[in-house]
Amino acid sequence: MSTTIEKAFVRQFEAEVHLAYQRQGSKLRPTVRSKTGVRGSSTTFQRVGKGRAALKGRHGKIPVMNLEYSDPVECALQDWYAGEWIDRLDELKTNNEERQVVVNSAAYALGRKTDDLVIGALTGASGITTQTVATAAAFNMSAVLNVFEVLGGREVPDDGERFAIVGWKQWSKLLSLDEFSSADYVGEENLPFRDFQARRWLGTTWMPHSGLPVSASRRACFWYHRAAIGHAAGSEVATDISWHGDRAAHFVNSMMSQGVCVIDTDGVVRFDVAE
Repeated sequence: MSTTIEKAFVRQFEAEVHLAYQRQGSKLRPTVRSKTGVRGSSTTFQRVGKGRAALKGRHGKIPVMNLEYSDPVECALQDWYAGEWIDRLDELKTNNEERQVVVNSAAYALGRKTDDLVIGALTGASGITTQTVATAAAFNMSAVLNVFEVLGGREVPDDGERFAIVGWKQWSKLLSLDEFSSADYVGEENLPFRDFQARRWLGTTWMPHSGLPVSASRRACFWYHRAAIGHAAGSEVATDISWHGDRAAHFVNSMMSQGVCVIDTDGVVRFDVAE
């Protein structure tokens, strides 16, 4: 077996990992505000207050909104790796299915880590605590409307950029609600998707996720606006392949540099419901 790998194969393998990560690696990255190409170990996201309109007298000067710029939020980047030893790599060059097993495994691992970072920020691991809304023990329509009212009271924009992440048990309970799953209420165009478990309801994209934390038999769920959470990427998914003669194997390492932070706590509501 050759002790080197053709550059074309390396480029193909890296491209496949990158595409697999984009396609199926992370469920939550598309739901947050993302900044790519970050230089250095951290970046900042700006927070801008609400503007107010005012009257103008005839021939008078147009009043300014005097927007309040709060301190920017710093988002630290961390380096994450997903490596694997592979023997007889030459066989993978001609066996696309076996190569895809390794490609998908790396993409899934990095995608789960991206989701872990988003969930960690939502749960307060970033040092910013999101408000928890007390809900009834049962996850029902009343519990949903309780959180819906909180978002409205905070003037969180209803602009199609809201997302709600729930556990699979809560997703199953939602599917039992006529208001959520019946075409009589939401119309056929907004029924749960056939190929992807997500749907639009109450001006929000709802998604199930298996990684939400559970404590004392209560699942932490989140309803937030895209602009309230910041995701930063210093390096997108990249792959390095090296030969190790002492192991008669190649080491394939996929890696990325990313970080997630809460930008505006008003735009994030956590609601803990019975599991």
